[in-house]
Amino acid sequence: MARTKHTDHAEKAAHGGGGLKKLLTLVAIALMAAAVVKELRTPKAERSWHGKIASVVPYELRVPTLERARERLWDPTAEHVVGPRVFGVGWSVNVGKAVAVVRGKIGV
Repeated sequence: MARTKHTDHAEKAAHGGGGLKKLLTLVAIALMAAAVVKELRTPKAERSWHGKIASVVPYELRVPTLERARERLWDPTAEHVVGPRVFGVGWSVNVGKAVAVVRGKIGV
Protein backbone atom coordinates (compact mmCIF):
# COMPACT_ATOMS: atom_id res chain seq x y z
CA MET A 1 0.00 0.00 0.00
CA ALA A 2 1.46 3.34 -1.03
CA ARG A 3 1.96 5.98 1.69
CA THR A 4 1.03 9.57 1.15
CA LYS A 5 2.50 12.71 2.67
CA HIS A 6 -0.72 13.24 4.57
CA THR A 7 -0.52 9.78 6.14
CA ASP A 8 3.14 10.30 7.11
CA HIS A 9 2.40 13.66 8.75
CA ALA A 10 -0.61 12.27 10.60
CA GLU A 11 1.44 9.32 11.84
CA LYS A 12 4.26 11.60 13.05
CA ALA A 13 1.79 13.83 14.85
CA ALA A 14 0.07 10.85 16.48
CA HIS A 15 3.38 9.45 17.74
CA GLY A 16 4.86 12.78 18.86
CA GLY A 17 7.55 12.69 16.20
CA GLY A 18 7.32 16.40 15.47
CA GLY A 19 10.43 18.51 15.40
CA LEU A 20 9.01 21.13 17.76
CA LYS A 21 8.62 18.63 20.58
CA LYS A 22 12.20 17.48 20.14
CA LEU A 23 13.44 21.07 20.05
CA LEU A 24 11.58 21.97 23.24
CA THR A 25 12.96 18.87 24.96
CA LEU A 26 16.50 19.83 23.97
CA VAL A 27 15.98 23.39 25.20
CA ALA A 28 14.64 22.11 28.53
CA ILE A 29 17.63 19.78 28.95
CA ALA A 30 20.05 22.58 28.06
CA LEU A 31 18.43 24.96 30.58
CA MET A 32 18.54 22.32 33.31
CA ALA A 33 22.21 21.67 32.55
CA ALA A 34 22.92 25.41 32.64
CA ALA A 35 21.23 25.69 36.04
CA VAL A 36 23.27 22.81 37.47
CA VAL A 37 26.51 24.19 36.03
CA LYS A 38 25.71 27.65 37.43
CA GLU A 39 25.22 26.18 40.91
CA LEU A 40 28.32 23.98 40.73
CA ARG A 41 30.44 26.98 39.68
CA THR A 42 29.21 28.88 42.74
CA PRO A 43 31.28 28.33 45.90
CA LYS A 44 29.74 25.49 47.92
CA ALA A 45 28.83 27.71 50.87
CA GLU A 46 26.94 30.12 48.56
CA ARG A 47 24.90 27.61 46.54
CA SER A 48 21.16 28.13 46.85
CA TRP A 49 19.98 25.69 44.14
CA HIS A 50 17.38 28.19 42.96
CA GLY A 51 17.60 31.36 40.91
CA LYS A 52 17.49 32.46 37.28
CA ILE A 53 19.42 31.55 34.17
CA ALA A 54 20.48 34.62 32.17
CA SER A 55 18.35 36.72 34.55
CA VAL A 56 15.22 35.41 32.79
CA VAL A 57 14.45 31.71 33.20
CA PRO A 58 13.78 30.62 36.79
CA TYR A 59 15.03 27.34 38.16
CA GLU A 60 14.28 25.48 41.39
CA LEU A 61 16.47 22.50 42.21
CA ARG A 62 15.75 22.20 45.93
CA VAL A 63 13.69 19.27 47.18
CA PRO A 64 10.02 20.21 46.67
CA THR A 65 7.98 20.97 49.76
CA LEU A 66 4.22 21.08 50.24
CA GLU A 67 4.49 24.72 51.31
CA ARG A 68 6.35 25.69 48.12
CA ALA A 69 3.88 23.71 45.99
CA ARG A 70 0.94 25.56 47.54
CA GLU A 71 2.70 28.91 47.16
CA ARG A 72 3.44 28.36 43.47
CA LEU A 73 0.41 26.35 42.33
CA TRP A 74 -2.47 27.57 44.50
CA ASP A 75 -2.00 31.08 45.94
CA PRO A 76 -4.97 33.32 45.10
CA THR A 77 -3.19 36.29 46.74
CA ALA A 78 -0.05 36.03 44.59
CA GLU A 79 1.00 38.92 42.40
CA HIS A 80 1.20 36.92 39.13
CA VAL A 81 -0.63 34.03 37.46
CA VAL A 82 2.62 32.60 36.08
CA GLY A 83 5.62 31.97 38.31
CA PRO A 84 8.57 29.65 38.90
CA ARG A 85 8.03 25.89 38.93
CA VAL A 86 7.93 23.88 42.15
CA PHE A 87 10.88 21.87 40.80
CA GLY A 88 12.80 22.20 37.57
CA VAL A 89 13.39 24.94 35.04
CA GLY A 90 10.79 27.35 33.71
CA TRP A 91 7.39 28.53 34.76
CA SER A 92 4.12 27.08 36.03
CA VAL A 93 0.59 28.42 36.29
CA ASN A 94 -0.65 29.48 39.71
CA VAL A 95 -4.12 28.00 39.36
CA GLY A 96 -5.31 29.67 42.57
CA LYS A 97 -4.51 33.12 41.17
CA ALA A 98 -6.04 32.23 37.79
CA VAL A 99 -9.28 31.18 39.51
CA ALA A 100 -9.26 34.38 41.60
CA VAL A 101 -8.82 36.50 38.45
CA VAL A 102 -11.68 34.70 36.65
CA ARG A 103 -13.94 35.01 39.69
CA GLY A 104 -13.14 38.71 39.89
CA LYS A 105 -14.00 39.18 36.20
CA ILE A 106 -17.34 37.38 36.42
CA GLY A 107 -18.23 38.80 39.82
CA VAL A 108 -18.33 35.59 41.85
